[in-house]
Amino acid sequence: MSSSSPDHKSLIRQEFTQQAQTYAANPSIVDPARLNRLVQAVHPQPRARVLDVATGPGYVAMAFAEAGCAVVGLDLTEAPLKIAEEVSRTRGLTNVRFQLGDAEQLPFAEQEFDIVVCRLALHHCEVPQRVLTEMTRVCRPQGMVVIEDLVTSEYPARAAYQNRFEQLRDPSHTRALPISEFLTLFTACNLEVGQLYTDYLVQSVEQWLANTHTPAEPAEQVRTLIAQDELHDLSGTQPFRRDGALYFHQRTATFVCRKLAAAQGNSA
Repeated sequence: MSSSSPDHKSLIRQEFTQQAQTYAANPSIVDPARLNRLVQAVHPQPRARVLDVATGPGYVAMAFAEAGCAVVGLDLTEAPLKIAEEVSRTRGLTNVRFQLGDAEQLPFAEQEFDIVVCRLALHHCEVPQRVLTEMTRVCRPQGMVVIEDLVTSEYPARAAYQNRFEQLRDPSHTRALPISEFLTLFTACNLEVGQLYTDYLVQSVEQWLANTHTPAEPAEQVRTLIAQDELHDLSGTQPFRRDGALYFHQRTATFVCRKLAAAQGNSA
């Protein structure tokens, strides 16, 4: 199985170093209701060992820590980790720690965690199966692997249209996947989906572009693509206008999976 290129990982570090403050302040990332829904879906046991992969500013890791778990948050980029450490200190959390690391080569032993979670990050990975394989490796049998991410239309042309404007806005975005492709990846990794719920984020196009400091030319291309989408229903993101400003929906899906104790065949 191939890995992401060093150039792409450098691009991720560059983007999330410059985005660190705005990303950490983004209401959809901070939203306590979304975080609580995720933790409640997993229903962790007290003192469960949790790994939050691509933790960013650490809100998922801290939500599990506040639920009584022993948590490690790992990220490829130093800038958001510094924010996570500062916020966790402010909250007085002693059961969460943060460290630098690569999701494709997790620096942990096999079966070290009860729960391994990754929120809104796989669409930045060139080889998502590599990350899922590593997440599964460090999860104990019967433990939980949990993914929340952007999802696209099941129709390839509509999915490609959304991914095109996502990539123009943030070049570290590789590809958001349709739900069916996630399900195939989970099965390949010996994960069985126990729960699946969907939601969406409503994005103001101008604020969304400002958050990533998108340069003028690609930003204008994004505006044009989303305006065309509003007129012709090209992606499934359902753009709309409110008080003259353009908005659209980013659909998300959360998968709560169980790691099977042994590899499963396809026979009935």
